[in-house]
Amino acid sequence: MAAPRILFIGVNYAPEPTGIGPYTTGMAEGLAARGWDVRVLTSFPHYPWWEVPPEHATLPARSRAADVEVHRLHHYIPREHKMATRAAHEISFGRRAVATRWGRPDAVVLVSPALLAARMCAAKARLSGIPVVTWVQDIYTLGVSEAGSGAGEKAIARCESGLANISERVVVIHDRFRRLFTERLGVRRPVDVVRNWSHVPDLRNRRDPAVRRRLGWADDDVVVLHAGAMGAKQGLESVVRASQLAAERGSNVRFVLLGDGNRRAELEAMGANPRLQFIDPLGDDDFHAALGAADMLLINERPGLTEMSVPSKMTTYFATGLPVLAAVDESSTTFDEMQAAGAGVCVPPAEPALLLEAAERLAADPARARALGANGPAYRERLLTPRSALDGFEVMLGQTLHQPVRVLEPTATTARWA
Repeated sequence: MAAPRILFIGVNYAPEPTGIGPYTTGMAEGLAARGWDVRVLTSFPHYPWWEVPPEHATLPARSRAADVEVHRLHHYIPREHKMATRAAHEISFGRRAVATRWGRPDAVVLVSPALLAARMCAAKARLSGIPVVTWVQDIYTLGVSEAGSGAGEKAIARCESGLANISERVVVIHDRFRRLFTERLGVRRPVDVVRNWSHVPDLRNRRDPAVRRRLGWADDDVVVLHAGAMGAKQGLESVVRASQLAAERGSNVRFVLLGDGNRRAELEAMGANPRLQFIDPLGDDDFHAALGAADMLLINERPGLTEMSVPSKMTTYFATGLPVLAAVDESSTTFDEMQAAGAGVCVPPAEPALLLEAAERLAADPARARALGANGPAYRERLLTPRSALDGFEVMLGQTLHQPVRVLEPTATTARWA
């Protein structure tokens, strides 16, 4: 019996270092290693930079990595982030994806974001009689609602619920997402929960004085590191203000923003000070070294961002054994995750003084910091492993294809699709 052929369609994929890309990559490669015939239709790497870096611009349009065939498409990438330009970005990718030959997949997995592209591809799949699985990483309806963009909320909700209801199955990354899809959006299709996993190695006990010196961190600096995208939903303006307070008060807390995003230039323009540092995106080894050399890791969300997403950085943070400082609403999914993991401290968002004071209190109590930090890896091992995610996804795919999952032996190659 031939291996089932699965086509992933998503705008983010390796070598993108953060966001959704590592999860689509990990799932595609994990299924291929278990014997599934996997192909990916994606874009050229552009996140979190919102442009294709020179080192990635020469990637081949077609390649094969980890037994997965990858086909990359050029499409519009906005530099200015408004609803209209983001929609154009998704529609541009969707048009290219629909116009591309897919071969003969047994099922298509559509990754949302990008919602509009996924909706377009779902229509082609249904017309072709191909079962559709929608894998939801962020809920657009909530994002529009929580951003106060009421004008587009109904249209987005119809698009999101419509996509779910023409799918064979919907996969979400948290129980709260499932409740929102079934109760608020009225989704009638089966909704499965497959948690995102920690896709980095064990990073405990990685504090290296040489790394700290190389990054310009003094021995007595209390480094609070935020790693990842610098966009609207991160609300990092309050972190910049917290650093300004630290400088005014002579605090030894240093806030470090590592990464890139469409708000970075605005954050830098708010004013440099000795308690704030920006670091460009790093390669995997340097990134892991920087995480391990920090004193605590930061999650920061814009006020009102309650259920839109589960920050992908959490699974990475929980691999470090360092305490996590989260400036989030108590009603947010992130707050629930922090409470479940017991891996750090939560403070209200957009409160720079409270953020600074929480960092100082945690630094002054190293025993508590160690205890909280130890809870992250324990939670990771219980719930956030690649194996549990792959197991759940395989079961879901078997149900989609209406057949029991037969795990095949890993192969060096699989037949190319017509």
